[in-house]
Amino acid sequence: MTGIREPQQERSRTTRRRLVEAALDSFGERGWHGVTVAGIAERAGVSRGAAQHHFPAREDLVVAAVDLLGEAQIDELRAQAAGLPDGASRIERVVEMVLNLYTGPLFRAALQLWSVAATDDALRDVLVPLEARVGREAHRVTVELLGVDESRPGVRELVQATLDLARGLGLANLLTDDTRRRRQIVREWARTLELRLA
Repeated sequence: MTGIREPQQERSRTTRRRLVEAALDSFGERGWHGVTVAGIAERAGVSRGAAQHHFPAREDLVVAAVDLLGEAQIDELRAQAAGLPDGASRIERVVEMVLNLYTGPLFRAALQLWSVAATDDALRDVLVPLEARVGREAHRVTVELLGVDESRPGVRELVQATLDLARGLGLANLLTDDTRRRRQIVREWARTLELRLA
């Protein structure tokens, strides 16, 4: 009996994952209003019935998508952290890693959802607590990677400023490639952190 259940559970997890990934891609490309559960199902190669079984409404997909987005960002930071140097050059690499998180298709999808949530109360009610949780985790991991003591005055605010700067630069990168300017900002912000966190 257990042997039968496990493959079904694995198939169910795989189906959910495919739907969530298709949802993120769709939100990023078409925005909230251009996406339906049926369209996401088609993109994921899953039947409409299976999609509605897992996610009866788009809002359900948003919850899963934001969770996946947060996990993917944190996993990416942790994977890159393995190659971080020690010393002052570590700070610049951490800043670069954090700023680069907000330049890819996952950020673009999140931004589509944020834009709609600004005027859609139902979506905002779903999104705000999820984003708060993802934000807390990103903050915690950034503190960990920088190796700083958040109980020191100003440290918490500097870490949060780093994350806010990253989001702002991610926004600037949506319309034009902002890589060159971002590199200069990474260097300058890293110097500021080195001086303030020393």
